Amino acid sequence: MLFSRISRILSVCCLCILVPLSSFAAAGQWTTTWTASAHGPYPSGNASAQPDQRLSFPDAAVGARDQSFRMIVMPDMWGESLRVRFTNAWGTKPVTLDGVYVGVQLSGSAVMAKTNVKVLFGGKSELRLAPGAVAWSDAVSLPFADNPSSLDGRKLAVSFHVAGESGPMTWHAKAMQTSYVTLPGAGSRGHEESEASFIQPVASWFFVDAVDMMLPDARTIVAFGDSITDGTASTLNGDDRWPNVLSRRMREQHGRKISVVNAGIGGNQIIGPRDYTPYTPQKPYQGGPAALSRIERDVISLSNVATVIWFEGINDFSKNGNAEAQDVIEGMRKGVALLRSKLPGVRVVGATVTSTLGSTSKAHGSKEQDDKRQTLNEFIRTSGLFDAVLDFDKVLLDPATGGLKPEFVPESTCGGPGDRVHPNRLGYVTLGMSIDLKAVLPKMEGK
Repeated sequence: MLFSRISRILSVCCLCILVPLSSFAAAGQWTTTWTASAHGPYPSGNASAQPDQRLSFPDAAVGARDQSFRMIVMPDMWGESLRVRFTNAWGTKPVTLDGVYVGVQLSGSAVMAKTNVKVLFGGKSELRLAPGAVAWSDAVSLPFADNPSSLDGRKLAVSFHVAGESGPMTWHAKAMQTSYVTLPGAGSRGHEESEASFIQPVASWFFVDAVDMMLPDARTIVAFGDSITDGTASTLNGDDRWPNVLSRRMREQHGRKISVVNAGIGGNQIIGPRDYTPYTPQKPYQGGPAALSRIERDVISLSNVATVIWFEGINDFSKNGNAEAQDVIEGMRKGVALLRSKLPGVRVVGATVTSTLGSTSKAHGSKEQDDKRQTLNEFIRTSGLFDAVLDFDKVLLDPATGGLKPEFVPESTCGGPGDRVHPNRLGYVTLGMSIDLKAVLPKMEGK
């Protein structure tokens, strides 16, 4: 059984063990196994299937008020120890977090018995994040993870308490995963294994943006892009975005050597919007900060990154962006140059942009936009900028119409006809299955 040895371990181990980073040197290195790009201040963004949040957060300017969060995330791999990164990237006032715990999700908002482990920061129970700040927790030993591979596929519950009022909350809008919060004024409840306090569902992630595991021999692939990477129109809680499919294939072929994480943001653009001014909490865009302004935080700052798959550009050509193809191409060149300069030896893979012709969205679907898209795709295919190319456009394209193949159109999140921009579950699985694994493996893993 998964936790057959827990009783013996707990008899000699304390659940609140804190181990200095140096003591893990022989065990491996930090490898990012989950991430969610900090999008902006709640409620700006493109959340999917979001429950009504008026009880949880009555006033967005006040944010969270003396309440606890239980964010449910799925590490791509588990280790015997982890650390968590918290962010106040788009906050306007300091945020104080305490009562932080990590444990294995049992079901819903309940944590599996005897797995809820206390998290510290510089040896202290409290973390104070200034506006714009991010911080990693101390290393946390997981006594129940004596056989980490048996936990792969299980979800991690990251619980914490916001002391006082947070002000505007940094979040990732489109989680495609149900997490939970208490009502305002409920106090610190992260230590509780029960679901009794965590009664309010949310379909977004707040304040948490990365999880590292200590792994002996693994590297990270980052999927960097917009809503089709973020998972729009996939199934809620189904983990069937194309990076999830890629992850499962990697595990089958290469064991626990490759972690695949998702740095997509719904609506994101490479260079725009066209009237681009610096992204701020006072002036957020629905698609979050442009890729060029977030690439360092959302890709380069992650641990042990070996490959980046960049699949983006369609929103630059939308009515919200209206960029010229050559400007987007130049932006892509700059982004790739930055990746190569900051991550020596990184493999950078370009993915062609998929069609929006015939879209029901007012922002997409024109012939002019499609012409720009095809110009960008020709550059991605032929420029030699990338170490490899994934031709996602050809995978989803219906040659008869120039749009998505009809079987990929009906949406999978809540049902409905689909918008002819975002593929459904079948489309995401097809994208993930189409990837040549050799094209995205880290360079040292071989071509």
